[in-house]
Amino acid sequence: MRKRRKKLSLKAGLPPGTVVHIGEERTVPPEYRVFTYTENNFSEQTPSSIDECNALVDRSRVTWINLDGIHEPAVLTRAGEIFHIHPLALEDIGNTEQRPKAEEYEGQIFIVIKMLTYDEATRTIRSEQVSMVLMRNLLITFQERPGDVFEPVRDRIRNSKGKLRRMGADYLGYALIDVIVDNYYYILEVLGERLEDLEDAIAENPGKESLSGVQQIKKELIYLRKSIWPLREVAAALEKRESDLIAKSTILYLRDVYDHTIELIDTLESLRDISSSLIDIYLSSISNRQNVVMKTLTLIATIFMPLTFIVGVYGMNFKDMPELKLAWGYPAVLGLMAAITIGMLIYFKRSGWFR
Repeated sequence: MRKRRKKLSLKAGLPPGTVVHIGEERTVPPEYRVFTYTENNFSEQTPSSIDECNALVDRSRVTWINLDGIHEPAVLTRAGEIFHIHPLALEDIGNTEQRPKAEEYEGQIFIVIKMLTYDEATRTIRSEQVSMVLMRNLLITFQERPGDVFEPVRDRIRNSKGKLRRMGADYLGYALIDVIVDNYYYILEVLGERLEDLEDAIAENPGKESLSGVQQIKKELIYLRKSIWPLREVAAALEKRESDLIAKSTILYLRDVYDHTIELIDTLESLRDISSSLIDIYLSSISNRQNVVMKTLTLIATIFMPLTFIVGVYGMNFKDMPELKLAWGYPAVLGLMAAITIGMLIYFKRSGWFR
């Protein structure tokens, strides 16, 4: 999972509503994309500034403005001035360490959600904060960088698939949240498969690599928990919110997002339990292997105890030891030692030591 250095101290002493970027530092300019559509037509454009985006807004149609790159506070401030975004919402947009939430200001609903993607090459989870500002026939989304999971929604707009082009900006916001939530399923499935592979590896040959893999997945599950659990509150708040910006027909779909969130939480908790149990299995396997080694050493030491006693007795070389002068004394002692060894092995086998 990608780590980022937090700089929350940059906000210390500043008045509320001050826009400060807290997150990954970038130097490339922000990118913009604007969709405007009705049931019968649509347009897709890529302006070069936030002012050009404003010129493309048509309140008689649904407009979706997407901004990739929130690292320039001046751009966010200008967006707030043009679209009358609440200063506290602008402050939260610039701070990428926000907890998922939904808040309502005058004439707008502000939503923060974590968009997670899985990098197959590095086998890590990448996190990006997505902020949404919902207004009448207008949805503005703010992302940290280019690249997202929204392409299926864009295709539905381009190809007029489903009911997206017939609904308002509130349904568009639902569609974006829904595709983010659906991507959580894929990430949990990948982590579940990795846990199954680690379970087989630990059962066959527990090693430090397996333990390290389980611990890494546990960290990723903890981060997922921080993203998914608050999402339940967001979905519940949007579903129960009495706002003229959200149509009653959209509430039914938001309820479906809430149900998916509950299902994700159940799956997440199950994976956390599995990861914890795998660590217990690893520790038990290591302990069993140590017990086998100790059992073997104990068996060898027990067998050699009487043999060592016999050799010690005849190694004292006292003058009056009659067995030392007998021709058959040496083979007799060896035979006695062999008989003791065989007898003890038979006894241990019947006692179940070799299981």
